[in-house]
Formats: sequence, C-alpha cells, structure tokens
Amino acid sequence: MGEGEKSRLIAWSQELRRVHGRLREALAVTQDAVAAGEPAQAATRELLLFCHGFCAALTSHHEGEDRDLFPAIAQQHPQLRETLRYLRQDHSMIGHLLGGLQAAVDRAAAPEELARHLAGVGAIMESHFRYEERQLLTVLEALALDVDPEVALGHL
Repeated sequence: MGEGEKSRLIAWSQELRRVHGRLREALAVTQDAVAAGEPAQAATRELLLFCHGFCAALTSHHEGEDRDLFPAIAQQHPQLRETLRYLRQDHSMIGHLLGGLQAAVDRAAAPEELARHLAGVGAIMESHFRYEERQLLTVLEALALDVDPEVALGHL
C-alpha cells in the first residue's frame, strides 16, 4: 500500500472526528444564541439561521452515513451490522428531535423551550457520536470507500 493510499484510508476516521467536532461547535453556537436573551423578535431571526444551518448540517451528516458510509462498512465488516442498525435508529430519533426543534423555532417559542429542545438534541447527539466513534473509528482507519468525504459525512 502506497503512502498516499494509506493517508486516504486513515482520513475516514479523521474526517468523522472533524465532522463531529464541527457539529458540536454548531450546537454550542446555537445554544449561545438562545442563552443570549435577546428580544424575542431578534432572537427568532437569528435562531432561524442557526437552527436551519445546524439542523441541515446534522441531517446531511446522518443521510450521508446511511447512504454511503454504513453500507460500505456493512459490506466490509458484516459483524458490525447490528451496530449500524443501532446507529440508524439514533439517526431516526435525532431526526424526530430536530423536527420538534424546528417546529418550536417556526412558532417563535420562548427561549426556555428552545433551550430544552437544544439540550435534548445535544444529549442524544453526544451519546450517539461517542458510541459511533467507539465502534467505528478503528474500522474507518482501514475502510476502502471511493466517495468524497463531504458526500459521505455531510457538508459543513
């Protein structure tokens, strides 16, 4: 295996860590916007931007994993199919929570309610990311997958 090929293989685990870090940062920025306590009108406009961006990024990340990354892992590591099933269930649950957050933003909910939604999304997201990293980082170091990382892991 050439040096370039080895770097490309290891890049999958590094890319996953990078994407998770960026999503954690996006959640923190969104939570800070809610906690800033601005007048409701200004906070709603800002939250629409933050929420749409954060929600779209997290959704894109999970869709890419479900579409490209997880099938490749399942094919090359069939023993991980049950793990991948759990991760897909998490994706579905997080999608449901994001829908609730989006609905709260759309109806200009009070900052306290928005903070609760964000805390719920954040708790499940963090648990999911940690489990995913524990289960998949080693596998990703040697994964053979010819897909652009931004397509497989989401655009951030």
